[in-house]
Amino acid sequence: MFGSDEDSHNHSLEVLNILEGYNTFMESIDTLCDMGCGNGRDLEWWATRTVEDDTGRNIPLNIKCTGVDLKEKISIASKYENIEYLTHNMEETISNRKFDIIWCHNSFQYVTNPLETLKKWWYMLTDGGMLALVVPSTTEVQYNKLHYTQPDYHYFNYTIPGLLHMLAVNGFDCAFTHKDTDDPWIKMVVYKSEHEPMDPKITRWYHLAEKELLPKTVIDSINKHGEVWQEELTLEWLNHSLKWYGSD
Repeated sequence: MFGSDEDSHNHSLEVLNILEGYNTFMESIDTLCDMGCGNGRDLEWWATRTVEDDTGRNIPLNIKCTGVDLKEKISIASKYENIEYLTHNMEETISNRKFDIIWCHNSFQYVTNPLETLKKWWYMLTDGGMLALVVPSTTEVQYNKLHYTQPDYHYFNYTIPGLLHMLAVNGFDCAFTHKDTDDPWIKMVVYKSEHEPMDPKITRWYHLAEKELLPKTVIDSINKHGEVWQEELTLEWLNHSLKWYGSD
């Protein structure tokens, strides 16, 4: 999706720079997993975060970072003591591991079983842990016209309602969502709730609304139509801005 690792990382920074602004949040992170980490530019970002103390010195947070990808090895992992790299399929559980954060930028589109993968990630997170997901939609608006694509190895066409559905069914509190008009990228930051993953075959939108796993305007759409209409949604992003999706 990007021409270089640097381009991909620069795109990640649109989310990472907002997260870094929340000092208390950053200080609370002990463990992180980057699913589909590629060559590790985002992994390096997390591993090198610092916080300023009362004297103005930058103190390393020393977040224990795990990168997961199918490459045999990545060079960045050998540069930092707090980075571990695993040659592993991100759709499979990492045994006996728990993470405060799962970061997944520009890789979830390659997952062949998204519902089952999200279920496994829910179990891999600590209580209240965060999943940050940045994934392209293959249906977008270009020059005021709908544009449809289907790249190699992308098996699902992700939409905001579709991702909200998948995440909530798997027990995630869908707190933050953002997608710019004329931009294919959907950005979501969600949290592991007290509700365990549910059976998608029998779980209705109404069940998810009752568990309060969805934003208010999503619940309003469910109560009105029995389903979710994206054009009626107003959703909050990490910087607390609100966006109405009736224009997308």
